[in-house]
Amino acid sequence: MSTFYQLDFEKPIREIEQQIEAGEQAAKGPRPPDGAVAIDEGPSVDLAALREQRTRALERIYSQLSPGDVVRVARHPSRPQTRDYIQALCRDFAELHGDRRFGDDPAIVTGFGRIDSIKCLIVGHQKGRSTQEKIACHFGCAHPEGYRKALAKMQLAEKFGLPIVTLVDTPGAYPGLGAEQRGQAEAIAVNLREMSRLRTPIVSVVIGEGGSGGALGIAVSDRVAMLEFSWYSVISPEGCAAILWKQANEQTNNAAARALKLTARDNLELGIVDEVIREPLGGAHRDTAGAAANLKAWIVSQLQTLRQIPVDDLVKARYERFRRMGSFRQEDPETAQE
Repeated sequence: MSTFYQLDFEKPIREIEQQIEAGEQAAKGPRPPDGAVAIDEGPSVDLAALREQRTRALERIYSQLSPGDVVRVARHPSRPQTRDYIQALCRDFAELHGDRRFGDDPAIVTGFGRIDSIKCLIVGHQKGRSTQEKIACHFGCAHPEGYRKALAKMQLAEKFGLPIVTLVDTPGAYPGLGAEQRGQAEAIAVNLREMSRLRTPIVSVVIGEGGSGGALGIAVSDRVAMLEFSWYSVISPEGCAAILWKQANEQTNNAAARALKLTARDNLELGIVDEVIREPLGGAHRDTAGAAANLKAWIVSQLQTLRQIPVDDLVKARYERFRRMGSFRQEDPETAQE
């Protein structure tokens, strides 16, 4: 898998892959002409043994990732994005644009499609691949018109009785002057309120980054899951480090990532998400098709279950789900000792 981008902790894996690539290239070398004697250029490479070595290295490294390393995997430039999953999951996808108030925000993709046999609305953040696309998509940081577009399409899905699937992948909502002038906080707040009472099933998956209100603005759902190497938190590690230590460097960023409890496992233990979706060995950036298959299986199973629940019970349970977050019980020390 040739790529110019390399995670620091993947260097041992990359060295093995280079040996595999060299061995495969040698195996495809030119055949000697008829009647010529083949020259033995040395011992052949045991590709099977090298592939097994790579598998063991991937299992060992990815089972021991620190929270800071999980953030790096979630930001891998080859990691599948919303449009990649739409292409892999959906049939008959028809994209919808615009918020009917200001314009269209390419940082959020919306449209109707079929996942397996289920007709649904798909909403997701899009970061972009090329430099031009990343700039156009604001690196996945949506403007108010993006959140308003998402809500308008969700209300359309509610009207036709179709379930909603949202894919979260953003470091946070866009913090620029224009976004603030057009009501960034208000747009997200309205989404939180209206999504909490939409009378149709909603499922959300954090597929990469899940930063602050920018993520929550499309993630008030009946079921929320995270891909194994994604993160979901109130703030990015860099933002947290800048606030707590007045500087964001590798040391403070890693410390912030640990303190924020932002990994999928942490969020599952804290009750923020309902399930962790396994990724292919070595992360989704190594096997988009495998990641999409796991994602599809979870979405279909959840939607089939949610469609059996009466809509009044569904809305009530969704509201209570988010009201329970952050709740705690404080006991009087003297009473606790008795």
